[in-house]
Amino acid sequence: MISVSNLRILILDDEQLVRDELSEFLIDPNFQIFKASTPSQAFEIMDRNEIHIAIVDVNLPEMNGLEVLEKIKKDYSDIEVIMISGYSEMDSVIHSMRLGASDFFTKPFRLRDVEHSIERTKKFVNLNKSLQEVKRNYSIISKEFYEAMGYEIVGESRHMKNLISLIGKVAKTENTSVLITGESGTGKELVARAIHYLSSRKENCFYAVNCSAIPETLFESEFFGHTKGAFTGASDTKTGWFEAANKGTLFLDEIGDMQLNLQTKFLRVLEDRKIRKVGSNIEIPFDTRIIAATNQNLVDQSKEKGFRLDLYHRISSFVIHLEPLRKRKEDIPLLLDYFVKYFNRIMAKNINEIDEAVVRKLLAYEFPGNVRELKNMVERAVIICDTNKLNLSHFQMSQVREEESNHYHYPSEEILDLELVEKNCIIKALEKSNYNKSKAADLLNITWQSLDRRIKKHKIEK
Repeated sequence: MISVSNLRILILDDEQLVRDELSEFLIDPNFQIFKASTPSQAFEIMDRNEIHIAIVDVNLPEMNGLEVLEKIKKDYSDIEVIMISGYSEMDSVIHSMRLGASDFFTKPFRLRDVEHSIERTKKFVNLNKSLQEVKRNYSIISKEFYEAMGYEIVGESRHMKNLISLIGKVAKTENTSVLITGESGTGKELVARAIHYLSSRKENCFYAVNCSAIPETLFESEFFGHTKGAFTGASDTKTGWFEAANKGTLFLDEIGDMQLNLQTKFLRVLEDRKIRKVGSNIEIPFDTRIIAATNQNLVDQSKEKGFRLDLYHRISSFVIHLEPLRKRKEDIPLLLDYFVKYFNRIMAKNINEIDEAVVRKLLAYEFPGNVRELKNMVERAVIICDTNKLNLSHFQMSQVREEESNHYHYPSEEILDLELVEKNCIIKALEKSNYNKSKAADLLNITWQSLDRRIKKHKIEK
């Protein structure tokens, strides 16, 4: 963002007295002043320097000030323009404002009024710079992602614009640990990959690990690697995840599910920045950026002794929270259109129209599975559709009554609601094990602590 200390102002007026009077009044360490007597001279200055504000007279040689204003807005769109004139003509005022001038003064004007106008205009310059940065980051992210992975980050909500800005900023700090929070299906791994591909580490490995799927017995071998013969079955030397992601990014998904005793080992490695393979006494330094993700509140977990607070502080130097889709519904039509085009392309379909009733129904739905659920819905709809238009029947939404429009129901044989599937699985495991949590956790292939947290999350009672 531009600060007061580097604001560059161009004064374009054919009267030397006006140029000198304005430049003398504005002489200040906070401003850098440029002067021009003709439009051609002014355009040369704009070509060579990043001008933020131009003060332009209406009556000029070569071309009039309104034509200069029009050219500035076309060829130098980041420059804000203040118009001045030797006589008051309402048509000139109206025309200049329509062309994008930020202010208009009639000679003789008070210098103090011009100064106040510059201060007001500076706010527009700052805002425009911020918006340009967001657009630039969005463009870079879209290009990098499309080239690397075949899809993009989509959204026009305030939350998504802020998210893109945060991604662009933290990507520049290649060693900062990032914690991404948000519900399942909000796109946490997508954000992690965006940070990686926008960083200086993009040429190296992005390694994704699901922490909830790592058994305690394999933790050290998987993360740190092992030497040949280190234990029964270790027939070859194995490279661990830290070593594999060296100079790159290690993405730890669902880090809240990591067992407490494993968190201690993990914290020590992050602090020392060294690993030791199982079966070896040699310490290997690593240079890996850590990006973690969770759908849980780790601070609350730390209060219940389910997550180490010191580990939380180690991985959360920079926190990015992803809002659920139900809180940014203005992005739903954009995502719908994007996914239809995406599946059109990979399935060689030609769907070019979406019934308005589909959009209305999707906007009314709460999306417990977030963006992932919407993507699955659209994929299924495109598969089913045999015409060039998607309608409610392709989404299996025709059976939903209007009074239930906020609660979309899939047919019983195809439940795609991830939260509901998880809850039902836990209930079945508990029933099978006669509500013995240890046995139920074994059936679900998760830890006892992870099961306990999920029972509380879903408010499951016996």
